[in-house]
Amino acid sequence: MRAVVQRVKEASVTVAGDIKGKIDKGLLVFVGIGEGDTEEDVRYLVDKIVNLRIFEDDTHKMNLSALDLNREILAVSQFTLYGDCRKGRRPNFTGAAKPRYAEKMYDTFVKFLKNTGLKVEEGVFQAMMEVNLINDGPVTILLDSNKQF
Repeated sequence: MRAVVQRVKEASVTVAGDIKGKIDKGLLVFVGIGEGDTEEDVRYLVDKIVNLRIFEDDTHKMNLSALDLNREILAVSQFTLYGDCRKGRRPNFTGAAKPRYAEKMYDTFVKFLKNTGLKVEEGVFQAMMEVNLINDGPVTILLDSNKQF
């Protein structure tokens, strides 16, 4: 399971002109489900995301987490995080989980995020989405439950 985590001042996701999720200060998380990902991968990523110390403390050092500050999270499914571009010019997505399984794991991911007590909004699985954000920093972190990066 992979995630791109961005610290944002605000973010929203729109589908067919309707805002489906919107947050103020917090984290925008693009999440991709890989073939073979399990609930253990979900738990690992959720714990890592909510506890990432990427918010500044009083001394302007990144030392606080979303949990510490009760920040909001916008989760957006994105299978393209499994795009493999090592060969050729068109990404190969064979590492991404099949849609039915990916949706189940994405729903589990969102459920576990909500269980942390933080406000969690989400996009629409497999929809064509417009994501708007104002980066804060910018701060962008790449995570992989298989610890490939």
